Amino acid sequence: MTRRQVHPIEAESYRRLRARRDTGHLPPLARAVAERIVHSSADLGYLDELVIAEEPVLRAAADALAAGAPIVADVEMVAAGITSRPALCRVREAKADPSVGLTRSAAAVRLALEEVGHGAVWVIGCAPTALEELIRLDARPALVIGLPVGFVGAVESKEALRASGLPAVSNRSEKGGSAVAAAAVNALLYPDLYENLPDPAEEPSL
Repeated sequence: MTRRQVHPIEAESYRRLRARRDTGHLPPLARAVAERIVHSSADLGYLDELVIAEEPVLRAAADALAAGAPIVADVEMVAAGITSRPALCRVREAKADPSVGLTRSAAAVRLALEEVGHGAVWVIGCAPTALEELIRLDARPALVIGLPVGFVGAVESKEALRASGLPAVSNRSEKGGSAVAAAAVNALLYPDLYENLPDPAEEPSL
């Protein structure tokens, strides 16, 4: 994988983030995920509500991605935000079945699982019903990034994810969305990208 270069404006953004909140106590991969989410949203509040898997779980997920594990997105906006790898999204092909309470997003999860099997990284930033369906299925994921947004079902689906015991990244509020979900997986695709940026006390040279 070609190593990305950090643009000076992006580096300055991280410098300001770290000047406002110290994230140095976090393990490296958890810090990478948390900071990337905050950077994508300009919302420092995420640092108080993210629930991030233990470091061995994140390392296993990063290693799986480096080895080519499939990435599955619940919606095309999430897939579009994943910058260095294609992500599978089957929401266009999926069909809802109201008679059994199956939403289109949940149906898309079923289609994708048939295609990728076990060991994928699932990135859900929009549809709580997609996250709920994934929890019900025997997906055996490498990681679930469960950050759906909304006032209906989002909090409950993330609570269910944490209770499931699946390796996961989630948060405790209604917040979430495509940008932050994509940011979390991008952090694992480039886990060391921001480690050596200037200390917050250093003056930028833009």
